[in-house]
Amino acid sequence: MFKSYARLFLLFLAAILIFMTNPQNSKTAAAPETAVANPLTAKWTGPYGGIPPFDKVKISDFKPALDAAMAENLAEIDAIASNKAAPTFENTMVTLEKSGDTFNRVKTIFDIWGTSVNTADFQPVQAEMQPKLAAHYDKITQNTALFKRIEAVYNSPAKKKLNAEQQRLAQVTYENYVHAGAALDAAKKSRLAEVNQQLAAVYTKFNQNLQGEESGPYVLIENKSDLAGLPQSLVDAAAETAKAKGKTGWLIRNTRSSTDPFLTYADNRELREKVWKMFVSRGDNGDARDNNETIKQILALRAERAHLFGLSTHAHWIVSQKMAKTPENAMNLMLKIWPAAIARVHEEVADMQTLANKQGAKIKIEPWDYRYYMEKVRKEKYDLDQNEVKPYLQLDKMREAMMWVAGELFNFNFKKLDGIPTFNADMVVYEVTNKTTGKHVGLWYFDPYARDGKDSGAWMNQYRNQSRVGSDITTIVSNNANFVKGKPGEPVLISWDDATTMFHEFGHALHGLSSNVTYPTLSGTAVATDYVEFPSQLLEHWVATPEVLNKFAVHYKTGKPMPKELIEKIKKASTFNKGFETTELLASALMDMKIHLAGDAKIDPKQFEKDELTKLGMPREIVMRHRLTQFRHIFGSDDYSASYYSYLWSDVLKADAYTAFTEAGGPYDKKVAERLRKYVFTVGNTIDPEVGFRMFRGRDPKVDALMIERGFPLTH
Repeated sequence: MFKSYARLFLLFLAAILIFMTNPQNSKTAAAPETAVANPLTAKWTGPYGGIPPFDKVKISDFKPALDAAMAENLAEIDAIASNKAAPTFENTMVTLEKSGDTFNRVKTIFDIWGTSVNTADFQPVQAEMQPKLAAHYDKITQNTALFKRIEAVYNSPAKKKLNAEQQRLAQVTYENYVHAGAALDAAKKSRLAEVNQQLAAVYTKFNQNLQGEESGPYVLIENKSDLAGLPQSLVDAAAETAKAKGKTGWLIRNTRSSTDPFLTYADNRELREKVWKMFVSRGDNGDARDNNETIKQILALRAERAHLFGLSTHAHWIVSQKMAKTPENAMNLMLKIWPAAIARVHEEVADMQTLANKQGAKIKIEPWDYRYYMEKVRKEKYDLDQNEVKPYLQLDKMREAMMWVAGELFNFNFKKLDGIPTFNADMVVYEVTNKTTGKHVGLWYFDPYARDGKDSGAWMNQYRNQSRVGSDITTIVSNNANFVKGKPGEPVLISWDDATTMFHEFGHALHGLSSNVTYPTLSGTAVATDYVEFPSQLLEHWVATPEVLNKFAVHYKTGKPMPKELIEKIKKASTFNKGFETTELLASALMDMKIHLAGDAKIDPKQFEKDELTKLGMPREIVMRHRLTQFRHIFGSDDYSASYYSYLWSDVLKADAYTAFTEAGGPYDKKVAERLRKYVFTVGNTIDPEVGFRMFRGRDPKVDALMIERGFPLTH
């Protein structure tokens, strides 16, 4: 998953279709004198074009810093809008690109605190400021004089004299302003602003409820016998987690990184059920953190907002600016794959039930049994036990592997830095340079471990975008994960899925680091969600390459590389459990689209979820990867709302794209890698994604490679 901090006038839209962050450009207006002493409003200083002052952050500084930054930003916008000179690309588009420097620096750090350092004293500030920020975005996008200038540049005959990137900026800016309501009448603009502020408040409530669920409830194991089946690394991590909470015993946190491995290995079925129910019930417990009513409010407000634009549903408003173009196109892709996915699930469940019966378990496979018996079937079918694999997958070694792959495919070198301020002591920072020239490319921050006040899961942030407006600005990105610490001094061992997720998120980081464009609005990962996941999903393939496994998948005790026999087992089992993986994600994507296509219908989320899954024929042994009350992707913001299908859409692109490497002879083919950099990773949003993919691949994508990759029958 990918999160970033939006550029001034697109901050509202960034949660919808593209995710941007504004680099530090030259200021076009002086900051108010009252903000000078506030470290959050000060220009980032130090090496590498300036670095975030994480060591100087105080919660009490956020509100005055945001207020001052918004005031400065609006003054910049007013100066552009009131310019007496006729609108030109330079005095409108370029000046707009240079604005918002202070605001974006402050907002970047504010958003980081919301996802990674969300302490009790920060939450009231977050709740107060999010609606104000929503109002701020609307003051910009609804500035009539500003929009007229943007429209004039967009429609000007002189636009033909601009270069391709400049024309693309004019197009993207104009279309995004229209999408944000700039062309609505005054009454609709007013109501739109009210709706956006109300949504900002409810999104904050949803997120804080979910963070409370993930930081609060847990399962404490006090009897050592209840740990049977768990690998020692997980036992040690659970003990350290308990100790950190001031408890005696072994503690399973209410996060995926903690519950998934427990459900995979724990022999105690009663405890598996308890842990599973804790996790899948997040936000759905009828208490103060219940999110059902919150979802109802979000859906109603989104439906009203869509109607303001003359559209029938929120889904139509959102998807209009995606690669899919319409919800129907997205639904068609999902429903094309759904039958094969659930058919495979039924086969997987049958295999599990047969094995359970053979072992005399006398049970019927339930959702809390799936991961557990999945591993036993894997062992029986392929002689592959994930506990055999895990000792070869050390967190630090996999981080080294990612950087090595980046060197091979992108010519990047990573050097660990000391003395760079971070917001947590476990974070590490690397300078990224070009291996050939030694030129500085950017900074990469890595925040690996779970803690209270941090969102669960894994994601990428963009702290600063690359651009060349005013000066050469290099990018700053981060990857964030939720691994559970083991004993001090011992390596953290991760699963194959964890390693794949690391490479996925690192793919987002490489997308940002590779950017080579002029304008920040078009930089790096500033593309539609159903394209932004393509580069990251593509990088997942390199985990299993022999070069990575031989160099970095070494046993944590002996230092010996993973045996060839084990690698071959992993390869043979590559399509194993694809029914489960596909169905749990696809069910969430279908539910996301269905609930937003329902428009302004009155919906009870819990009942809607149950009814629609029944209609789809959802296997009873699986739940959605994200049940509605915990679906941060779609209810924590507009980020992936009516767009969770993006993962599948992008998966089609990545599966097809990887065949370009295999057809050329291997995953490290230099010519294919060069095309990938040139047409996908470096261009940001300077060209249409469809065009970029076609230039890389030589044709449009086909779904066949994805079906083959997952072991599903072809659909034609």
